[in-house]
Amino acid sequence: MNDIAFDTPIAQDLYVEKVDPRTDLIGEINRLRREMNAVILAHYYQEGEIQDLADFVGDSLELSRKAAATEADVIVFAGVHFMAETAKILSPNKLVLMPDKNAGCSLADSCPAPLFKKWRDAHPGATSITYINCSAEVKALSDIICTSSNAAKIISQIPAEQQILFAPDRNLGAYLKRLTGRTNMHIWEGSCIVHETFSEKKLLAVQLRHPDAEVIAHPECEDIILKKAAFIGSTSGLLRYAKESPKHTFIVATEAGILHQMQRACPEKQFIPAPPDDASCSCNECPYMRLHTLEKLYLCMRDRQPAIDVPEPIRSQALVSIERMMRMS
Repeated sequence: MNDIAFDTPIAQDLYVEKVDPRTDLIGEINRLRREMNAVILAHYYQEGEIQDLADFVGDSLELSRKAAATEADVIVFAGVHFMAETAKILSPNKLVLMPDKNAGCSLADSCPAPLFKKWRDAHPGATSITYINCSAEVKALSDIICTSSNAAKIISQIPAEQQILFAPDRNLGAYLKRLTGRTNMHIWEGSCIVHETFSEKKLLAVQLRHPDAEVIAHPECEDIILKKAAFIGSTSGLLRYAKESPKHTFIVATEAGILHQMQRACPEKQFIPAPPDDASCSCNECPYMRLHTLEKLYLCMRDRQPAIDVPEPIRSQALVSIERMMRMS
C-alpha cells in the first residue's frame, strides 16, 4: 500500500482496511486513548464526530502547544501533515500519529522547500516571515513563523527599512501588506484551494436572503470576499467573534468545519457557510481534512501508525523560527 501513488486525496479510501461494522469505534478509541496515554487533537476543520471526541479542538499551533504541555506519551493529530509536523517539532519525545498520511495541504504544497530556498537566496538580507501553514523544511529555512492572528504584530516589529519575504499565502500576504502599510514586502504566490473558492456573486445572493447577517472571513480569502466582511480573523478569532457579537446570523467565509463549533457554542444563532463558486461541489470543505474518519482514527491508534517524524537538524532549525514567533507574539 505504501507504494501506491494517489492522484487525489479521496482515492486512498479505496485501499483503507475495512473495520468490522459491529466495532464500537468510539469505545475502542477511548480504550486505546487510556492504554496508550494518548491525547487526541482535532482541527476546527475536521468532521463534527471527530471534534466531539477530541481532547482539544482548535487551530494548528494552539493544538500543538496544548499537546506539548500534557503528560501524554502519544499525540494523535486529526489535521493535515504540516500540523502533525509542528506537533513533532514541539514534542520530539512523543509519538505523533495521523489517521491518514495523505492528509496534505494545498497551501503548504504550493511552497516546496527547494523553490523557497531559491527565493530566499534571491533576496539576501531580507527577513523571512512564514505562515505556519508550510512544511517543516520551509519552517527550517525561515527566520520567523507566524499565524494569521499574530502576523501583523510580528511584522510591526521588523524595522521599516527592512525587506520582508512573506510566504506561502498570497491572499493573507496581501491583506497584511494593506493592514501594516509595508511597501517593501515580497509575497509568495501560494494559496489555499478552499479559501479561493468562495464566490462574490453567490455571497451577495446569500446576503440578499439574509440582510441582517454579518459576513465574517478568514484572511486567506481573496480580497473581493474580505471587502464584504464585517470581521476578518483567524479560525479561533472567527469563533470568538461569533460568540461575543450581538448579531444572530453570520455568513462564514472559511472551511465549513468551523460551523460545528460555532453552533455548539451558540445554539441560538444561525451560521451559514459562504457558498463556493461551483454549487455542485463541497468546495468549501477541505478534501484533505475530510480524509480522516473514525475508522482511520481507530486503526492508526490500534496499529500506532502512520507516525510523523521530523529529522534533525530540520526539527531543531524549525523550532528556532517557531520560538522566535512565540517571543515576538
